[in-house]
Amino acid sequence: MLSASGLDVHIAGTVVLREVSCRFEGGRTYGIVGRNGAGKTTLMRALMGVLPSRNGEILFDGVDITRAPASKRLGMGFGYMPEDRRLVPSLTVEDNVLMPLISLARKDAARLDWIYSLIPEIKEFRTRMPSLLSGGQQKLVALARALMAGTRVLLLDEPTEGVAPLLQSRIRKILSDVGGQGLLVLISESNSGYLSGMAGQLYFIERGRITS
Repeated sequence: MLSASGLDVHIAGTVVLREVSCRFEGGRTYGIVGRNGAGKTTLMRALMGVLPSRNGEILFDGVDITRAPASKRLGMGFGYMPEDRRLVPSLTVEDNVLMPLISLARKDAARLDWIYSLIPEIKEFRTRMPSLLSGGQQKLVALARALMAGTRVLLLDEPTEGVAPLLQSRIRKILSDVGGQGLLVLISESNSGYLSGMAGQLYFIERGRITS
């Protein structure tokens, strides 16, 4: 179980999240819905430990991880897909996918094989450099990288932003398959319609506050 309580996050002196509280159970898919600038990305980064919180707490299985860095959360089974992909251009696709485990000095060939079976497109261009891929293909690589580390929690920040409708459907199918693996999946989107039938519960965020 992952939860946030009374979470405040400031960026460059500006309050971006205000007293955010939410709760997520393992084995379920949730959505965070809001317009651009509402605070979705900031919440995702705070849950991953990329951004520090000013007030409040974040608990994972009852353990306070509020001050735990992103690297520690990776080791706890957190996977994170940022909206802007953030692939390393000097590494191959496969090395990008493996990056979370490389940073933890771990190996998991079985996990990589599972990801290749789930997203066979990645295996086809695993030796290419990210710059040779389309934006949609890069999204798939970023998703695969998140899955490599995300054995318990998967945080996906607008995974379909800027991609063609056909690829949106493909990503939806992948996430539906992942939802049956017992993971806690949290997806942020600006359009609640995309999450219909996939997310069991939606949180709506506006001006840095959870509204419903």
